[in-house]
Amino acid sequence: MFILYSMLKGVRIYTSDVLWRQILSDFGASVLDAPNSSDINFDALDVPPNVSPMELKALILAAVDNSGIMKKIFGTSVILPRMQGQIVTLLYKTGGMRAPEIRSALGYSPNAATHTVDTAIYQLRRAYGRDFIINDNGVYRLGKL
Repeated sequence: MFILYSMLKGVRIYTSDVLWRQILSDFGASVLDAPNSSDINFDALDVPPNVSPMELKALILAAVDNSGIMKKIFGTSVILPRMQGQIVTLLYKTGGMRAPEIRSALGYSPNAATHTVDTAIYQLRRAYGRDFIINDNGVYRLGKL
């Protein structure tokens, strides 16, 4: 039972289907009440009706993989810490977001007094240059490397 419970530990996923919500929760995923641009939308995945647990895990992990986006942005394979990777992926997919929107998409309250997002942006700028993430009138966007 422990193997099944921890199979999707750390994965944040949304589905509107009550049965799938329970199954995904039993597998250890954090099941969300609303879709979110930084997490997996299970309803959008093409899950076959008779999927095995391992096939399900493979489908979900493939949906989590943002290596193609990172390669487009950086021109090579880059592995970033989780938070930094999520921020870069969010900014790439959305074209830009305000800080409260980024915090909300990452699972924090939009008004949270955490500096986690600010620190991750600072670290990205330090590693890839000040122009990598720009702030244009309160909207963070990907700039140039």
